[in-house]
Amino acid sequence: MEMKVNLGKDSYPIYIEKGLLDNISQYIQPIFKGNKIVIISDDQVYSYYGEKIETQLKNLYEVQSIVVEHGEQSKRFDILPHLYSQLLSFQLTRTDLIIALGGGVIGDLSGFVASTFLRGVQFIQIPTSLLAQVDSSVGGKVAVDLPEGKNLVGAFKHPAMVLIDPLTLKTLEPRFICDGMGEVIKYGCIFDKDLFEKLASYCSFDDLYQDIEDIIYRCVDLKRDVVEKDLFDFGDRLVLNFGHTLGHAIEQYYHYEHYSHGEAVSIGMVQLTRIAELKGLSPLGTSKRIEDVVKKYQLPTKCHLKTKDLKQAMALDKKNIHKKLSYVLLKDIGHSYVYPSDLSFIDEVEEI
Repeated sequence: MEMKVNLGKDSYPIYIEKGLLDNISQYIQPIFKGNKIVIISDDQVYSYYGEKIETQLKNLYEVQSIVVEHGEQSKRFDILPHLYSQLLSFQLTRTDLIIALGGGVIGDLSGFVASTFLRGVQFIQIPTSLLAQVDSSVGGKVAVDLPEGKNLVGAFKHPAMVLIDPLTLKTLEPRFICDGMGEVIKYGCIFDKDLFEKLASYCSFDDLYQDIEDIIYRCVDLKRDVVEKDLFDFGDRLVLNFGHTLGHAIEQYYHYEHYSHGEAVSIGMVQLTRIAELKGLSPLGTSKRIEDVVKKYQLPTKCHLKTKDLKQAMALDKKNIHKKLSYVLLKDIGHSYVYPSDLSFIDEVEEI
């Protein structure tokens, strides 16, 4: 399967195919004519796929890998000088290439490095987690974390290409399959009732996997459409943050150590829709429909935090523009809208 993100000079193709990593050079060679490639990966992903990819590319290029520890802590701002030093020691130039091989953390980190090193180096996304395949690898948003919050230093840097091999999902821990399903369900909620109903019809992720290429393609296609219309996250693209205003605050409250991103977004989708129902802004029963589907994929629906404890983290949200937050609400499953309000919006409930 193939599609193109149409952004003028920043356009790029996306390929989705099981077994794609076995023939990586046939995708990279047509678009990259330079000499050197640096693969940035984490210790877990590299152990599965690093050598396979390196071996193929070393027939054509000088290749070096930088392997960081897996987990959100590797997206810290203070890790950057170490990465830049390694790129300098390899004498990477602006005509060379960086490959992001891993999940969302590696994609964000590598993309930010690529956007800033020598004022910009071409990079390719090879997302290996479900969350990265359906969401974070597409759209060009790259970032690193500060102690005060997630993704607070970032840029827009589009990849030259995205290569998605659903076979990489076979090596994911079950929790991170569920993590990615949080974002898959989000797409059904905000854009595509048929996708939502399809997700509700499967017995489990194992049942869904028979259609995994179609599911990934649909999610990526929905995001592609939004990104083409709204490159910089101020208009249509805001609806992609359904569940994220609360979700990011939950992650921040626990210092990213308790709930994964998809788990926090899942709680955010259910609880924000519950608040919207109480305010008459979403139809009654909508939150229950979402809750039933997220539970099917072993995702949480509550975190039992006091509302007042979440407000401090929400105040740091990058989308807190002119003291207003953009809450994404549902007119119905498959139809979303942006509702500007402030932190008092969640006062409707005492606990999330």
